[in-house]
Amino acid sequence: MSLRVNEIFYSIQGESTYAGRPCIFVRLTGCNLRCRWCDTAYAFHGGEQRSVEQVLEQVRAYKCPLIEITGGEPLLQEEVYPLIGHLLHDGYEVLIETGGSLSVDRLDPRVVKILDLKAPGSEMDPCNNLENLRYLDRKDQIKFVVADRQDYEWAKRLMAEHGLADKAQVLFSPVFGELHPGTLAEWILTDRLDARLQIQLHKYLWDPNRRGV
Repeated sequence: MSLRVNEIFYSIQGESTYAGRPCIFVRLTGCNLRCRWCDTAYAFHGGEQRSVEQVLEQVRAYKCPLIEITGGEPLLQEEVYPLIGHLLHDGYEVLIETGGSLSVDRLDPRVVKILDLKAPGSEMDPCNNLENLRYLDRKDQIKFVVADRQDYEWAKRLMAEHGLADKAQVLFSPVFGELHPGTLAEWILTDRLDARLQIQLHKYLWDPNRRGV
């Protein structure tokens, strides 16, 4: 068994509460969603088949304790679970970013789950699996990517209906190039939301279309 890997790289973490920290990224190929604003559509296809051991060998070479497994949708590949097991055994702090449609129930509880709940503007909101909220704890993170006021109000209602701020850390991220971060910041402040504004830091540090950062 092997993983189809789109890319492995070392960069500054651009999102989540880990933003700003050096991090290794393992981006797996394939996704079951097609968000309107997806900025990693290149990960839908391509990549190389690699064994878990080959992935671990490349990861170890970077000598960094923080790693994020992302995609695409990383939970589509069965071998992601043994990969996570080896990383945890080796002492890595493991983050996994998932699109929220597939169950996270099999993930090791030590993994930091970053659950990207899809707002209506993504055109993928019917795919949200809200059963996943049962498997979150305070170290985990719920991310809302919002394009406009409608998305923001949708996310705010979901926060209230499910008590999301009590389940995990809540992140609001503006769609790059569509919603100004300052506008989103004003909405959060006005409503006194228990949430964190995040921007995609890597898109401000480097060319926003650059891969491998």
